[in-house]
Amino acid sequence: MRKNLLVLILASISFQFVTAQTATSDSLGMVKDSTLRAVIHQDSVKIEKQFADKEKMEKLFAKVEFPLINAGKFSGVVPVKDANEIPDPSIDYKLLFELTSNNPDSTVKEINNGLAEIARVINLHVASGIPLKKIIPVIVVHGPALDAISNNKAYQKKYKLDNPNIKTISQLEEKAGAKFIACGQAMAFFEVKKEDLLPEIKISLTAQTVLSHYQLKGYVLYKISD
Repeated sequence: MRKNLLVLILASISFQFVTAQTATSDSLGMVKDSTLRAVIHQDSVKIEKQFADKEKMEKLFAKVEFPLINAGKFSGVVPVKDANEIPDPSIDYKLLFELTSNNPDSTVKEINNGLAEIARVINLHVASGIPLKKIIPVIVVHGPALDAISNNKAYQKKYKLDNPNIKTISQLEEKAGAKFIACGQAMAFFEVKKEDLLPEIKISLTAQTVLSHYQLKGYVLYKISD
């Protein structure tokens, strides 16, 4: 009798343990499924937003104009009707650009994103009715962006292709009167020699004195980075 009772008790305990394990496993499975559904939902929302943003950008790109420099679609200006805040066309617009960013290796065959942005800023000033002779750009280059102002020989040595930025740099110089200045400290760090750069590039001991010097002369600083 006692033996049978003991067997029944052990069987009951085993059943309860197995039931508890099954319940725990089912509970974890439900949590896992719920988590996966939430992740999938978040991803789908993110993907939908990315496609919507891309579609919106493509529509804008179809409208852009290039009043002075065409450095790719990101340098364009979207026309705005009935703008009633108009900059004073009689004053000098001294623009100081600090360019430090370089394209990722996957896009080194494309125009430097920072140079495209500089072209866009200048295009925006022209589109706003500011006379070209009143726009005075100075571009100081340091950090990885030194690659963008290198000559074809140096660019080919590093990337095995021609420098895609030379045309944009020429347009900035010839059409907008831009001055390019390379930082000597950055050149030393990145082992860039004067003969690696385009011949029209000026060289300063450091970008820091260019930034302070031109700002003290009334230039407005634009930081162009990643």
